[in-house]
Amino acid sequence: MTVTIRNAEPHDIDLIHGFILALAEYEKLAHEVRADREVLARHLFGPRPMAEVLIAQQDDKPVGFALFFHNFSTFEGRPGIYLEDLFVDPQARGCGAGKALLAALARLTIERDCARLEWSVLDWNTPAIDFYRAIGARPMDGWTIQRMDGDALVALAAA
Repeated sequence: MTVTIRNAEPHDIDLIHGFILALAEYEKLAHEVRADREVLARHLFGPRPMAEVLIAQQDDKPVGFALFFHNFSTFEGRPGIYLEDLFVDPQARGCGAGKALLAALARLTIERDCARLEWSVLDWNTPAIDFYRAIGARPMDGWTIQRMDGDALVALAAA
């Protein structure tokens, strides 16, 4: 079975949305998904794309995706790539799709002269953590993710 990676195209929006819903279900966060196809299409394929998507295919059947965007490191003085979501269908795990997606992202990181590839993982997701360690990723001890959204975001914007 062959795994290939391709760039997502506008006609993939239903597929991407489905992968997001499947990932949210796996992470027990389905109740937090607000994105719909129209919003995703605008931000992925509109006049000013904010993120990109790679699709993993096993024998021409889509089995996973990686959604990513650029960030910037002031210390490095160069951009980086932030992997927001990586998901492979449970029945396709072990076929190499996850590693192929990450390898494709590593190549893009180098081709685009980015300093690093980063992502977050839920602390309970031991299979993912083990997989990331096996390919050479390391945790960033001493850093804690901060988030502001909803009413707190609106209140700060009004300050």
